[in-house]
Amino acid sequence: MFSKIRSDIQCILDRDPAARTRWDVITSYPGFHAVVLHRFAHGCWNLGLKWLGRFVSNLSRMLTGIEIHPAAIVGERVFFDHAMGVVVGETAEIGDGCTIYQGVTLGGTSLYKGAKRHPTLGKNVVVSAGAKVLGGFLVGDNAKIGSNAVVIKPVPAGATAVGIPARIIQSKEGVSADVATQDPKFNAYGITNEDDPVSLALRGLVDSASTQDRQIALLWQALEQLVRTGKVGDCVPSDASLKECFEAEKMKELIGK
Repeated sequence: MFSKIRSDIQCILDRDPAARTRWDVITSYPGFHAVVLHRFAHGCWNLGLKWLGRFVSNLSRMLTGIEIHPAAIVGERVFFDHAMGVVVGETAEIGDGCTIYQGVTLGGTSLYKGAKRHPTLGKNVVVSAGAKVLGGFLVGDNAKIGSNAVVIKPVPAGATAVGIPARIIQSKEGVSADVATQDPKFNAYGITNEDDPVSLALRGLVDSASTQDRQIALLWQALEQLVRTGKVGDCVPSDASLKECFEAEKMKELIGK
């Protein structure tokens, strides 16, 4: 029990630069308080003391603003950061090393009692502020859920989910989708370098349009040269544009590089 508490304190010191000392964490971090109280409520629930478990859970919600059902499974080194308004459902499972920010809901979409209604988070998952993960599916290890995303389908390990409904950015070479090196590090709020597949698609279209514009300009130049040498008839309009007119760099600035 005490070893788990020590690891919970250490994970906060590792992930939050505002945390100065262990005493600071113990006395001032509602996310830590919520985890400790949930462990007690979960133990009561497993011993058949359902009412007591619910009472402790409700007390924890009033004190911390974090609502965790006593039947939910919470692993070690789980950090609820600024986590006012977090809701964790009855059949939810949170793996070791996860980080959950404010306004997150791990909710269910089924009304059947006893069924797996809430999501399972693998190890080291980051769920950013305002995200909603709804349904009894798996979010794989090292996955990231973007702020305000609404996730209604499984997320593969190492992938990033963003948008409403969430779109999936697959991982690269076995690491998280936003990590360019083989030494991935913790990203606060799940911020990624390539966090929107729509913008990635738009960038590809811009590059393609720019290449086509360049090729068309070269064709006009070739046709004009043929006209000047008299090898073809005068079929090229006199005002034909011989320059690239597609402003690729300006378009990239608009959608974000």
